[in-house]
Formats: sequence, structure tokens, C-alpha cells
Amino acid sequence: MSTRVKSVFACQACGFESSKWLGRCPDCGEWNCLVEERVVPETPGRGKAPGPALGGRPQPYDMVDGADAERVATGLAEFDRVLGGGIVPGSMVLIGGEPGVGKSTLLLAVAHLLSRRGASVLYVSGEESPRQIKLRGERLGVTGGGLYLMGETSLERILEQVDELKPTALVVDSVQTVYSSKFNSAPGSISQVREVATQLLFLAKGRGVTIFLIGHVTKDGALAGPKSLEHIVDTVLYFEGEKRQHHRIVRAVKNRFGAVSELGIFEMTGTGLQPVANPSALFLSERREGSPGSAVVATVEGSRPMLVEIQALVSPTSFGTPRRMSLGIDPNRTSLLLAVLEKRVGLELLGDDVFVSVAGGLEIAEPAADLGVVAAVASSFRNRPLPADTIVFGEVGLAGEVRSTGQALLRVREAVQMGFRRCILPARSVPPDVDGIELAGVHTLSEALDRLGDSN
Repeated sequence: MSTRVKSVFACQACGFESSKWLGRCPDCGEWNCLVEERVVPETPGRGKAPGPALGGRPQPYDMVDGADAERVATGLAEFDRVLGGGIVPGSMVLIGGEPGVGKSTLLLAVAHLLSRRGASVLYVSGEESPRQIKLRGERLGVTGGGLYLMGETSLERILEQVDELKPTALVVDSVQTVYSSKFNSAPGSISQVREVATQLLFLAKGRGVTIFLIGHVTKDGALAGPKSLEHIVDTVLYFEGEKRQHHRIVRAVKNRFGAVSELGIFEMTGTGLQPVANPSALFLSERREGSPGSAVVATVEGSRPMLVEIQALVSPTSFGTPRRMSLGIDPNRTSLLLAVLEKRVGLELLGDDVFVSVAGGLEIAEPAADLGVVAAVASSFRNRPLPADTIVFGEVGLAGEVRSTGQALLRVREAVQMGFRRCILPARSVPPDVDGIELAGVHTLSEALDRLGDSN
């Protein structure tokens, strides 16, 4: 008896299925995302074969081993930091980023370092041939070790090679190019990505193989494919930074074995991505002292303190409506801070264009940068530079108050190491006496700007 093949239209963004094509997905709201896929119904009485057991028999809670998983260092300090201290055997790591930002370069370097430490690593690419990978490896200085290269897109053939080689780690570049023969849909479709990710999950958890997946991103910067892909893996890393800049930022947005929002900073060189041990020095290396509209802010990303420069430019507008533009800072947050400056401090900004930027391409989401934004805007508006040896940090409220900020001691110590001698911070966040720096606690925004003006 022939098996009837049924067609459904599946949303490639969220997985919603419809019996007919729709221009817009009613579930997630994306346009032109429904693609026809063929579904072969299961034969009655014959279900799908169960996957390998991941945890065995049920165990009492008190009998479960709660010790931390042993981590394996890769040799790249920044990559180990963003993972939470190293690789956890049997974990799945998904790395996404713009084309050409350095995802393949980073993972090839990680695979090389792991192989030189005695591990066997299988690097599978569905976009490049082994010869192309070898050419990049020669530029990066990859030599010898237990690194195996394979150009393949069939999931079944990849699993066969894994059974034969029994590698410690597996790199798949990229997950959208791999397909399973169980489905007739094209590689990258939602059914293919789910099947590939699920089978690789069984491989990682059942055999303890560490798997790195490289994922494509959409024009909005989000990982392409179904959102369920991010729920399957243990860790999700995003590459940030413009391709024309010399540094790259790897940020953890999900990590079951470490802190979320941890980041690692790399510098792109002719020999690949090199870890940056002192990011504060990197972001402040091109700072011009004595320039109006420049403020140095102490920010914390994950467990790492960093000093970054926030620049502001205030100029008379030539249009009826003044422009408000910000890079690296939430535009809505910037508009809120400008309104506070006008209402609580009295700066007349209604007739001026205001541009705010974080130097170096870093994106800051924490509210501790508020005081730096308003200080830079006020400095540019008054055309008076801020003291070169002063840093600021603190959250600004709608009433003009400067609210407390966490990890103040960590920020102040980083400022001392970078040679700063004065810090304007919330009064409630002033840490115990720290040698080598003057701590000026403030309660209101007006008080903070007065303190900065008195230092000139």
C-alpha cells in the first residue's frame, strides 16, 4: 500500500504549520516565511524509534551527584571566560554572527588547540572544502594534532564518521547546511534544523561529545531558523562588532553552565583572532583628552569590569524637528535621559541635534551608563571638557536622582588600575576607602554635574 504524502506550509521563524500558504505568519507575525514542506505520516502501529537514553533510570534527588562538571580549557582565555571557565564535556554550543565576522576562524583555532592537548576533533563544513579550510589553517598556524577535516552536508554520513573516529569534539559549520534523508525539505528548513539539532543532542548527551554549531543570522541579527534551536543547545554565543573594526566581541546570551551576559573580546589580526587581556586599554586607546562631549564610564559585563568612552555631540539643528541618534546605547533610553536633562537641570536641547555613541562599537545595556551619557551631553552642550582623570557611573531616575549601582568596588578598582584619580558615583554605592582614587558620592544629577564642573 502506498504511503500518502501530505504537504504543509511551515513558518521558518517559529514553526507554525498551516494547510495553505499565508503571506504573514499568524503566530509570530513574520512576513513571507511560510515554506511548503512534505510530511510522510507514520505507519499505524509503528512509531518512531526512540532516541538513546540520556539519563538512564530515575534516581532519588538526594542520590544525584551534584558536583560541578569538569571543564576542559581550550587555551583561549577569552573563549574559556565566555563559556564560564572552559568546555563542559557533552555540551552543545551554538555560535551565531554576521557573515565574515570570524565564527569559522575562531572555532578552527579552538579545534586546533583542543587537538594539540590530546583531544580528537572532527571539523565538518558544509560550506567549504577541506582544502579551503586547510588554506585558512595555514594562515592561522594550525599544524598537526588530532584534527580531522570533512566536507559533508548529510547528517547520516556525519554520524557514521563520528562512530568510526569517536572524536572528543565535533564542529559543524553550519547547522543550516546539514540535512537528514528522513525529510524531503531543503537544508535550513525548520524540519531539517530540528532533526539535525535533535540527533546531535542525542550524540552529545549520550556519548559525551562536545558539539559546536555555527548558525546563520537574519538581517535583524537574530539566529536564523526556528527559535527552538536556541532552546535545544546548552550555550548560545553571539558575535558582535563590525567587520571593518579590528576587534570582535563574543557574548553569551544563554549558558546552562555559566553566567549569562559574559563576554570575551578578541582582536582580529593577520594570524586570526587573538584574545584581548585588557579591554579597558583597548577601548580607551584612541581617546582624546580635553575634548568636549567625552566621558569615561565604568561598566560591568558579566563578571568583567571595563572602562569605555561615551561620546556626545550637540549642535544646532537645521530642521524643524531636532534629530536624536545613538549608537551602542538604547535610543529610547537616550531620549529619556535628554528629557531629564531638560526638565531637572534646565539644559535647553529642543533646538539642538543630539548624537550619542559608545566608542569602539561596544553595546551597553546596563543603566549604570546613564550618568556617563548625561555628562557627555552636558559637556558638549556647554563646550567644556570633563576632567581627563575622572570616571562616572550611576543610574539616573526620572526625578533627577542618581540611583545606586551594583559591583561598585569592582568598577572603582578597574579605574585605579587604569590610572584614574577621581570617580563620580551614587552616594549609596560608595565602597570603603580605596587607595589611589577620590570617591565623590552624589544624590542628584545636578549635584553630579556641579562636581564635574568644579573639577575643571
